[in-house]
Amino acid sequence: MKKEIAINGRFLSQPLSGVQRYARELIGALDGVLSRAGAEVRPSVTLCVPPNVQPTALPDGLKIVKIRQAGRLTGHLWEQLELPRLARDAVLVSLTNSAPFLHTRQLVVIHDAAIRAHPSDYRWAYRTWYRILYATLRRTSARFVSVSAFSAAEVTHHFGVAADRIAVVPNAAEQFERLPPDCSILRRLHLPKRGYILVVGGRSGRKNLALVGQALAHLERCPPLVVAGGGASRAFAAKVSGMPGSVFLDHVSDGAIKALYEHALCLVFPSRYEGFGLPPLEAMACGCPAIVSRAASMPEVCGDAALYCDPDRPDMLAANIRLLATDPALRARLIERGARRARLFSWESSARKLLEAASARA
Repeated sequence: MKKEIAINGRFLSQPLSGVQRYARELIGALDGVLSRAGAEVRPSVTLCVPPNVQPTALPDGLKIVKIRQAGRLTGHLWEQLELPRLARDAVLVSLTNSAPFLHTRQLVVIHDAAIRAHPSDYRWAYRTWYRILYATLRRTSARFVSVSAFSAAEVTHHFGVAADRIAVVPNAAEQFERLPPDCSILRRLHLPKRGYILVVGGRSGRKNLALVGQALAHLERCPPLVVAGGGASRAFAAKVSGMPGSVFLDHVSDGAIKALYEHALCLVFPSRYEGFGLPPLEAMACGCPAIVSRAASMPEVCGDAALYCDPDRPDMLAANIRLLATDPALRARLIERGARRARLFSWESSARKLLEAASARA
């Protein structure tokens, strides 16, 4: 009998962030892997989608993965009550942290354990729901996926999931290679090429943006700062808004982000906690040197292709910014290493790992 895999498509009704991008890219890559496999050996894969997902949000260009939009409920209720019926006897794959309690065979991606490691970044109700969900899933026959060895260890430590029940299926950034940059954002903001510092990310406390403001205060000549992705809290914005040329952007298009990466002096990513840490890998794929904190998953992802700083040492971050601004040979070496590092991660490789993990549940 042909193996059946169902993918939880609830994420398509949600705003696009890192976990939703992970799901979209994996589904596209999985479709490509399946299209190159023989019809007699490839499993039947169906993306199950709730009724409130707009047609424009559905993945396009899929050749093998079927899309089934069905049900009357939405949100958690659709996921918990209707999705198990839609998946029936298939292995259910949930890619964005959430999954139904009741399904006999399923594979659940947990991207990190931030709700336990940094609980103050989340509302009480959110933390409580996911703690109950993971505690329940741990007691079922579900298997799990995380995005790095660091994150897998965190899932074991904080949620009690045995290490041998977790596979690692990492992120990638190769989509930036085929994406045209939107350089109009550089002209609109009057940004000098290789003359500004870029910060990309959210505003939660674990992102540690306060370190950036403290580091810039150590610099004799402070380059303009560009914060993209809605990552500036009011307190951080107030601290650095007086610095010449500081720019705060809400969510911007992928093309604009690529242009910002390509023309920045460097990306600064001082986060204290990341399950994977996608912006440094994106920066490397776009030829942008990265300065990251030596914490969590960053050394695993970045290897020798980034400069590191202590997340509590603004002077160390400032020294690294100064190095990149004054040593073009170092900057060139990091760009070369970054390009090699980014190529170690691919969505096709990750899709194959996901398919292997899902097939083991069939």
